[in-house]
Parts: sequence; C-alpha cells; structure tokens
Amino acid sequence: MTSNVKCLLIAILLIINTLSVYGDPRKDFVYKYRALAVREMHRTGIPASIKLAQGILESGSGFSDLAVKANNHFGIKCHGSWKGARHYQDDDEENECFRHYERPEESWIDHSNFLLNRPWYAPLFELERTDYKGWAKGLKSIGYATNPEYAKLLISIIEEEQLYVYDTVTPKKKETEQVSEKVEGKLDNYRIREETRNKLLCIEAKEGDTYENIALYYGIDVDKLLSFNDKLDNTITPGDCIYLQKKRTKALEGYEVHEVKAGDTMYSISQYYGIRLDNLQRNNYHLAGMKLIEGDKVSLR
Repeated sequence: MTSNVKCLLIAILLIINTLSVYGDPRKDFVYKYRALAVREMHRTGIPASIKLAQGILESGSGFSDLAVKANNHFGIKCHGSWKGARHYQDDDEENECFRHYERPEESWIDHSNFLLNRPWYAPLFELERTDYKGWAKGLKSIGYATNPEYAKLLISIIEEEQLYVYDTVTPKKKETEQVSEKVEGKLDNYRIREETRNKLLCIEAKEGDTYENIALYYGIDVDKLLSFNDKLDNTITPGDCIYLQKKRTKALEGYEVHEVKAGDTMYSISQYYGIRLDNLQRNNYHLAGMKLIEGDKVSLR
C-alpha cells in the first residue's frame, strides 16, 4: 500500500469518526448552549438566536483553534481592560492577544457584557427581542465585524437552524441549567422529530410523549406550550404536531381550503395547518357547533 493511499484511508477514517461522535456540529452546538443563550437573553436583552448564530459562526460550532485552545467562542480580544488569562494567535495581525477563559460558558457571559457595556451598541437594545434581522444588520453597520457578509451569514444560520424559536422561550431555573441524564436520554430523540409547518417549528408526537417533558427539553413554560397548541388539558395524540411557537392566524399561501375527511375536527385541522383554533373557527362561523361532514369545505385563510 502506497503512502498516499494510507494517508487517504486515515483521512476517511477521521472523517467517519468525527461524524459518528459529533453528528451535525451546528445542531450539537445549539443543543449544548441553547439554555445559556436563553438565560443571557433574559439577563441582557440580546436575542438568543443572535448569540447562538454568532457562536456558530465565530467559533466554527466550537471547533475553531481559539474555541478549543482558549474557550473563546466569540473572538473577543484582550483590549486594555482585560485582567484575565491571555491567548496569542495570528488574526488581522500577527500574534494578537485574545481572552482566555477557564470554561466556554464564561466567554458567553463576557460577550454579552461586552455588547451591553459599550455605548455604541445601545441602539440594538432598543430593538424587539424577536427582531433578529435588525440585530444582525445593526451589528454589521455599527462595525462589530469586518466581513461585509456578516449580517447575511448570521441571518442565514438563524433561519437554516430555526434559532428564532429560542427568542420567545422563557428560561427555567434548575431545568435550563442541567437536565438530568435520565430525562436527557429519554428526550434526545425530540430533535430528530422536529419539522416545520406554516413556518413554525413543531414536534411529531409519539406514544409516551408528555407536554411536561417537551417543555422541559426546550425550556418552554408548560402552560405556554399548552397555549401554543390550543390545549385545555395535557393529553397528546400520537401523530399530532406539538407546536413550539404560537400558531398563525391563517395557513400558508396556496392552502386556501381544506376538504373535510372522516375523523377531521376543527382542532385537528388547526394543528395540521398551524392555525390558531379561534381564528379557524371565526373564519368558518357557519360551521360553528356543527359536526364536520366529509366533503365540507373549511376556509384556511
């Protein structure tokens, strides 16, 4: 076997090993730091989606040299006020000084304080927490990054990974800090069951799911989760979509009318299309209080 072939085989094995251990690096990064991003959002006002997207972009999802060697996920340089440990590596100039943290979480908190305590970033904190596009464009225009595509890159990451979901999450105390291994193992498959309906993130329900466990996994208040799904109780029907955001007032364009099939109810239709039940009923007042019959037409917009 030639040395070139050996090198190629080693490279392939390394790639396979990396994929088997880390899966999707972006999603693993979000899974690990989402609760911290939500807590920082409620502490400082920086959208969780922005924090997560910046972390993904600036740390290579936690695999950049700076992230690995200095636990620095946001590329913050020493500046004159830094009294902590230091790490030196080439950047815009040779051998630049970067802040070195004992744990990655410290870099997240320091990054929030960095933005919060610099007056030129103050206009950003006047934006709505859900205005991730405004934040992304504002960071670029104020001069946070030199890359001319910085805002577009952040927005792209947020929308590809649906990070905007976390901008409406209420943090829990102990639950967001540490989910027990028992619960974590049980709920780990929620992420692979995520899907999008009506541009909303939801989970396909399976036997054994509970609103309490789903709320715990995503750091959402259980009453709010029930409200998102127009539920008066905590029963779950397998196959249904459990929405992680408030449903919309109407269906997507192109979905104008639903023709009723056997077993359909206003509630099942509202869940299927991601429409708030009260809006669906209001738009179909002529069917109020009546049992739906196959062939009935239900307006979705």
